[in-house]
Amino acid sequence: MKESILKFSLPAAIVILLAAGCAKQAAPVGGPKDVTPPDVVKSSPKSGTTLFKEKSILITFNEYFTLDKLNEKFMMSPPAKTKPKIYAKDKTLHIDFREDLKDSTTYTLYFQDIIRDLNEGNPIPNFQYVFSTGSVLDSLSVTGNVVLSHNLESGKNILMMLYADLADSAPRKSFPDYLTIADVNGYFRINNIKAGKYRLYALEDLNSNNKYDPPDEAFAFFDSVLYVNPEKNFKLPDPEIKDTVKVKKGEKASKKVPFRYGDHKLFLFNGEKKAHYLVSSDRKMAYQFMYYLSLPPDTMKFRFRFEDNGSYNYFREKNTAGDTVMIWLRDSSLYLKPTIRTVVEFPYTDSTGNNIYKRDSIAMRFTIPTRPGKAKQQSTFKVNVNVSPAGIKPGQKIIFSSSTPLRPPDTTKIRLYRIHDKTRTREPVIFRADSLNSRNYFLTNKFNVGDKYLFIRDKGSFSNIYGEMSDSSGFNINVRETDSYGHLTLDVRNGNGNLIVQLLSDKESVLEERFLKNSGMADFPLLEPGVYRVKVIYDINGDGKWTTGDFSMQRQPEPVSYFHQEITVKADWEYVEIWDIGESHLKGETLKEKKEQ
Repeated sequence: MKESILKFSLPAAIVILLAAGCAKQAAPVGGPKDVTPPDVVKSSPKSGTTLFKEKSILITFNEYFTLDKLNEKFMMSPPAKTKPKIYAKDKTLHIDFREDLKDSTTYTLYFQDIIRDLNEGNPIPNFQYVFSTGSVLDSLSVTGNVVLSHNLESGKNILMMLYADLADSAPRKSFPDYLTIADVNGYFRINNIKAGKYRLYALEDLNSNNKYDPPDEAFAFFDSVLYVNPEKNFKLPDPEIKDTVKVKKGEKASKKVPFRYGDHKLFLFNGEKKAHYLVSSDRKMAYQFMYYLSLPPDTMKFRFRFEDNGSYNYFREKNTAGDTVMIWLRDSSLYLKPTIRTVVEFPYTDSTGNNIYKRDSIAMRFTIPTRPGKAKQQSTFKVNVNVSPAGIKPGQKIIFSSSTPLRPPDTTKIRLYRIHDKTRTREPVIFRADSLNSRNYFLTNKFNVGDKYLFIRDKGSFSNIYGEMSDSSGFNINVRETDSYGHLTLDVRNGNGNLIVQLLSDKESVLEERFLKNSGMADFPLLEPGVYRVKVIYDINGDGKWTTGDFSMQRQPEPVSYFHQEITVKADWEYVEIWDIGESHLKGETLKEKKEQ
């Protein structure tokens, strides 16, 4: 009997093994991808509880979850001196308070998108938990928008703060009574507020201390006191409102955050630096020292000497702003040293606000790099020129520039030809030194529209003060016809006061500026075909530049506005656009940076 069973079972076993082998080659069958965030099953006590006396809160979800960037994103309003201990255990969120809570106070715990499911990382958007230590759950709400004052874009992780203390010193010295964080588009809503008078501020809280520390932190203030009451402010319809975006089961939440508009507008600015000090120094080249100041020295001077009081050959320059000093060493016996000790004296603002001279000894270090197998470093001296292969504009200034101070060009090694009707005519070459920058020389020849030119420079035609010489090269200079450019004119209307009209690239770098009084024509000829933006600065103080805000003087930053859309300029086209600038702080949504939560 056993023998017959064995004879029957062996082929059957082979069939089973073959079937199993075939099964392994098939693609695994699974359900749809999980796109649903965790859902609350129960909480103890419930959100919206009054007369709260607990030391802990437990919130249980329907699945396992993780806490993403908890220390960075979690907020408690009003803030506690010591944040609660928050951790996940199984499917339950534990919140343990580590200090006594205030009496008769409504608290809101903001989790933003911290809570995410374990497998796919789907977040619960803007999750909140609310409770009150008193008998009433405060239910008033303040809404608004906060943007960067200079370009009307939203900032990142901007803290919105309400203070019952109306003193100007409050945001610097104490914690806010209520806070929240603006969304990626700058919209905010501070919930569960008690009726009363408040000051509203916005803060880029770089050191996470919930206080304004000028001037490095961006800041904004609302001009007037807010009177928060049921008649003027949004009242929450439900004590358990979470201000979350509802996601249907099986549907993935969109990462794009819609623009929403609130009742109050704030404009972030970085205050002007008022303190004088030495920011830093470096020696990126053997023969160059750089000293960076917080502000231009103004009437005070920047003093420099060598620690050994040697009278070495050098000269100094400063940048256009006047806050950077460059020392160019000309003595090779000095600049070949790896360490050179210097002494500088510079304006310094002391603790009383007075400007004094401060002395500092600085060792300037540089290691001359060498290539393997070569005893001497190859020269990297180059002279660049701002001539495009496509041609130059009529009247364009041609600039030869280097990273080191230049000697006068050797014009005996340079040839310039004008090519007209196939005839090549040599012309004299005329250079002029840049009086503000030793690294620039201007070619001052006049170039005719429609003509072509050939510029040839032999080896050594350009050299720097260290004896390094340029290689030979040549290039064509083509002065393009005016019909290869576009022309934009802006008919600016309803202005009031001094105006600065800026032509911007599509990346918002400033290309050109025009200055108007009240209204008028802002003309931009000879534009390369392309896409442009236009911005106006309402130059209130008339200093010809945009001026930032100053909280100590209760001065808001100067307003700006944008033309409502980008302007596409084509060759040989002339555009006239009417622009009503009667309302400031406008920037169309199509111009704003698209952000995702």
